[in-house]
Amino acid sequence: MTLLDTVCLFAADPAPLVGPEVNPKAQMMQTVGMMVIMLVAFYFILIRPQNEQRKKQEALVKALKKGDKVVTTSGILGTVVGVKERTVSIRSEDTKLEVLKSAVVQVVEDFDKADPIVATPAANK
Repeated sequence: MTLLDTVCLFAADPAPLVGPEVNPKAQMMQTVGMMVIMLVAFYFILIRPQNEQRKKQEALVKALKKGDKVVTTSGILGTVVGVKERTVSIRSEDTKLEVLKSAVVQVVEDFDKADPIVATPAANK
């Protein structure tokens, strides 16, 4: 076999593959189907739980009243002494603080029973 024969062998068109023909419409439907399945999974894994947590946080903020024992996102334990439109006044030991309502994460019966691992609320915007 000479060099010319080798070059001609590689330059020749390859033999067509024998097998079932690929239906482009079926491939497109399969791709679209996978995208739909992924979007549904994304909704149930990420979006829905976040919406439920946001609704719980909004209900907690609306239900705040004087005398509630609360825990804030920064870990401050205090008793509500006043509620305004956007803020809450809390008393912790001898200190009176005014914090945003969105900073209140948990209302507890007793400070000893406060959950030490409280998920901070998602962006309340």
